[in-house]
Amino acid sequence: MSRSIDYGNLMHRAMRGLIQEVLSKVQAEGLPGAHHFFITFDTKHPEAKLADWLKQRYPSEMTVVMQHWYDDLKVTNDGFAVTLNFGDAPERLYVPYDSIQTFVDPSVEFGLRFETQEVDEDIDELDDTDPPDDDPSPGKAEVVRLDSFRK
Repeated sequence: MSRSIDYGNLMHRAMRGLIQEVLSKVQAEGLPGAHHFFITFDTKHPEAKLADWLKQRYPSEMTVVMQHWYDDLKVTNDGFAVTLNFGDAPERLYVPYDSIQTFVDPSVEFGLRFETQEVDEDIDELDDTDPPDDDPSPGKAEVVRLDSFRK
């Protein structure tokens, strides 16, 4: 049993809930105004679904843009599915929220970045001691700088 509050994981769940809420509104009402999203996700995530040629082209991560052309957005509690256009070839993707690394809406300078670290669950279950104060917390969240997305 853990003796501390896991703020990192709590924050990740809250931020992923925010993404789900935003995408649910877009599903119901479309993208308002100049809003658009850059979403980077882990293509190796076991629940991510994308065409084989996309997996080969993007073996570890992929950034997709939801702006002018997207179709059939379906938002669930675990992720979202959307059809996007890749060089005049529409492809269906399924992106689990747990696979998202960054979510950016440059139109309003908003961004989220998910930092993750691999944790051995067996060791965690055996270790009942409090971590030292200088131990970086896994799953630290931080705001994305939008400069890298500007032209």
